[in-house]
Amino acid sequence: MTVRVGFLGAGLIAGFHARSLAASEADMAFAGVYDADAERAASFASWTGATVMPGADEVIAGCDAVYVCTWTSEHAALVGAAASAGRAVFCEKPLAGDLAGATAMAAAVHGVINQVGLVLRYSSSLALLRHLVEDPDSGRLLSVTFHDDQILPVRGWYDSTWRGDPARAGSGVLLEHSIHDIDQIEQLGGPVTQVAATTAYLHGITGIEDLAAATFRYAGGGVANLTTVWHDLPERLNDRRIEVVCDRMWAMLEGDWIGPVRWQRPGGPVQRLQGDGLLARVDELGLTQANPDGEFVAAVAEGRPASPDFGDALRAHVVVDAAYRSAATGGSAVLVGPT
Repeated sequence: MTVRVGFLGAGLIAGFHARSLAASEADMAFAGVYDADAERAASFASWTGATVMPGADEVIAGCDAVYVCTWTSEHAALVGAAASAGRAVFCEKPLAGDLAGATAMAAAVHGVINQVGLVLRYSSSLALLRHLVEDPDSGRLLSVTFHDDQILPVRGWYDSTWRGDPARAGSGVLLEHSIHDIDQIEQLGGPVTQVAATTAYLHGITGIEDLAAATFRYAGGGVANLTTVWHDLPERLNDRRIEVVCDRMWAMLEGDWIGPVRWQRPGGPVQRLQGDGLLARVDELGLTQANPDGEFVAAVAEGRPASPDFGDALRAHVVVDAAYRSAATGGSAVLVGPT
């Protein structure tokens, strides 16, 4: 079955997914595309072969699966329209600007195949790091230190300003960007039960925090610390560093996809893998990560659930919401409830 894929939104992130689809082995064809910016839609169509449509309804009518890659405030209506038409839905993160909206969207896609853009779940670097943490020889997870910095996403390669508008983005760095990081914090150490967070607005954009620092308590007793910041260094588009300490293992990851990853165990040297060597080791361990967009299309073709789905995204929203509630109190600890 050739899956006809439509796009709602034709900006930077839509282009990322379209290129990923083109590089996959998925049996798919680009169908319609709609963007409020007609020139952007035409540019997307020029290299994908998609057909520019006059509106979202026409895109949904002419496809089997639809990518929702608009600004956040538009997600709910577009996902709802696609799901009501029985179309499979891939939605970019975050689902919505707040927890209530995300909860409603997770309910709206019940009965249709759905996936969300928490793409770090497909990272080979993070797959290796999770493997090291989960190895019984590592012992208990004691601490995770997560640093994430990124160019303020209202200029440069983003070629858009909507992330500086709380009416369209919801809020800033914690929701719009580091929902990825919070998802990975739980992927590494399991559910968190408590968070204490602070935020700052150093660029003076009303409603858009550009700095957040949070401490998360794991159900297992360990602690994760996250610092995430938007800056004005165009040479650093995005960088993540994750340091993990277990009873009998230390590890450091730099780089989202192919390392380097370094680690050490008692009595041994620091080991290091990067690039092709890391990919080969991940393959040897049976941890090779698939193309997430190809996996979505394969799930649609086979009629099976996709992953990560809206339920996974909703869990990340629950934790983000607790962090914002903590920040609103000046950093008091807030319990994180179940999804």
